[in-house]
Amino acid sequence: MYRKFIKRFTDTFISAIILIITSPIFILASVLLFFQNKGKIFFFQERPGFRERPFTIIKFKTMNDRKDEKGNLLPDVKRMTSVGSLIRSLSIDELPQLINVIKGDMSLIGPRPLLFKYIPLYSKEQRRRHQVLPGITGLAQVNGRNSISWTQKFQHDVYYVDNISFALDLKIFYMTIIKILKKEGINQSEQRPMMPFDGSN
Repeated sequence: MYRKFIKRFTDTFISAIILIITSPIFILASVLLFFQNKGKIFFFQERPGFRERPFTIIKFKTMNDRKDEKGNLLPDVKRMTSVGSLIRSLSIDELPQLINVIKGDMSLIGPRPLLFKYIPLYSKEQRRRHQVLPGITGLAQVNGRNSISWTQKFQHDVYYVDNISFALDLKIFYMTIIKILKKEGINQSEQRPMMPFDGSN
């Protein structure tokens, strides 16, 4: 009952409320990024969603598009803008994903949507993370995120798939708020970057 009906209603209702409450922050961030990024406010990227169906994720654009002499994008650390760094430090960069939630592409709580290139590298068990809508935050994010291995992250994801409940979602939501307030491990940093998944631990 919760998984099929109540969760979707709750996601939409809470996301709309958060967007209304944070609209001044949303507008201010948009204006600052507009000038910082020469008119480019949002970052769009195709990600695998529920049952690996593609959707376009929306984030605030916190990095520029600087490339090296070979035409390859520079490392994230070198492309981070001053405004983008501030927005990430305040955990505002994920705010536009509330639009994804309202559209039905994502949930507030669920496994984080990664990249299509990782799918062939998953084990059969790890691939089960796509049996639910991806989330803005999830069990892996409140249990270490970049300080734990990919294997541990996927174990948290699959556990969530098998144990979705209102109580678990409420716990993850509460833990996310606490970590944002304490600035503990929600966003990646120069000291603890998110390493690409290569099929190993």
